[in-house]
Amino acid sequence: MTTSAGLWRLFQSHIDELQKRAERLLERENLELLAIHSGQQKRWFLDDMNYPFRANPHFKAWCPETQLPNAWIIVQPKTKPTLVLLAADDFWHTVKSVESEDWTAAFHVEHLKTPEAIETLLPYDKKHAAYIGEHIEVAKALGFDNINPDPVLHFFHYHRLFKTDYELACLEEANELAARGHIAAAEAFAEGASEFECLLSYMSETKQGQNEVPYSHIIGQNENASVLHHWQLATANKTPLRSMLVDAGAEVCGYAADISRTWSYEHNEYEELIVAVDQITLALIDKLKPGVSFPDLHKLAHEQIANLLFAFGFVRCSPEQMIEEGITTVFFPHGLGHPLGLQVHDVGATQADERGTPIPSPQGQLTLRTTRTVEARQVYTIEPGIYFIEPLLNKLASSNKKHLINWKRVDEFRPFGGVRIEDNIVVYREKNDNLTRRTELKDFKFKVG
Repeated sequence: MTTSAGLWRLFQSHIDELQKRAERLLERENLELLAIHSGQQKRWFLDDMNYPFRANPHFKAWCPETQLPNAWIIVQPKTKPTLVLLAADDFWHTVKSVESEDWTAAFHVEHLKTPEAIETLLPYDKKHAAYIGEHIEVAKALGFDNINPDPVLHFFHYHRLFKTDYELACLEEANELAARGHIAAAEAFAEGASEFECLLSYMSETKQGQNEVPYSHIIGQNENASVLHHWQLATANKTPLRSMLVDAGAEVCGYAADISRTWSYEHNEYEELIVAVDQITLALIDKLKPGVSFPDLHKLAHEQIANLLFAFGFVRCSPEQMIEEGITTVFFPHGLGHPLGLQVHDVGATQADERGTPIPSPQGQLTLRTTRTVEARQVYTIEPGIYFIEPLLNKLASSNKKHLINWKRVDEFRPFGGVRIEDNIVVYREKNDNLTRRTELKDFKFKVG
């Protein structure tokens, strides 16, 4: 794990906060123990190979080392949390050792020779114990009846949106790392590299492969920039090169960065469109404040996109009519953003309280991932975009609204795919902290050749 030494000065207070939250929950739910399972390796179907390991995000909240299958965090009231590690002899695979890591001082550490031996560290009667993890069969075999109980998950998911200083530091480092990857990919694009070659440049700079990042890298050139999750990267060079959209992140101690940038290969109107979307991004970030309803911010994003569509001559009617007719959703079909943390689309985004009371999306905003009211010490992405997506445009062209579109103008931009600009924002009471704009990306100047 490559991190700054400053993280570990914050780690103990982070664990103290998690312990405090857990103790309040245990008392409320009449529980005496939480057993948080990191997970275990899964085999490919009819094969002897494993899928890449992904730790349970609840485990990652407590443990900064994410590659520890068959590990556990055991939480009890008024007791130092226990980190349980599998110490089996294995000469087939690399076994991760954390014995020398400073952060382990926050735990009582136990070692097991077999995964099954965890039973020796658990109470025989598990009436007042709860299992948190994805392996239901393991939980049942160990005798748990309380398996991922909703009151427990809702509680942690709600409070997870409020970040400790340690978590914010992890997110800051993840942004710095991802930003360097974005610059490397942009520089490769400037030299005429393919989507796949730009991916290699990104990974070379971040030193994180596809299995280590919080989500699969999205790198789309030309018309592929219109595919919101373009993962089938082309190995051949596009001719001519026009555009590239990169949506890619990095992970530090289990915490995710999620950044999007778009580049034009030439100085043209498409480049002007990128600048316009960037300005919208910054304007919306300025409105991201405690007390603001995220759906209201999403609505404002559509108003801004409508103004852009009118200014560039894509749509002939007024911005107000565009929104009323649902035309903006053709060019901007996804939500404005989402919470960010242990998962790239972090949980708790639609809960009104720690009991899990849902906050439904307003009518007409079904793509929203976030319906909560914004509060201090929460972290969100803000990612407006404008795209020329063939299936959506074709549907619009066959509708009774087709006369409202300047199709000649739209056709000029189809070969470029689309534009998305995405920053990661910490919300405070006094001001926002744009983690992405504090990186090298802020001053990076894209230059071809």
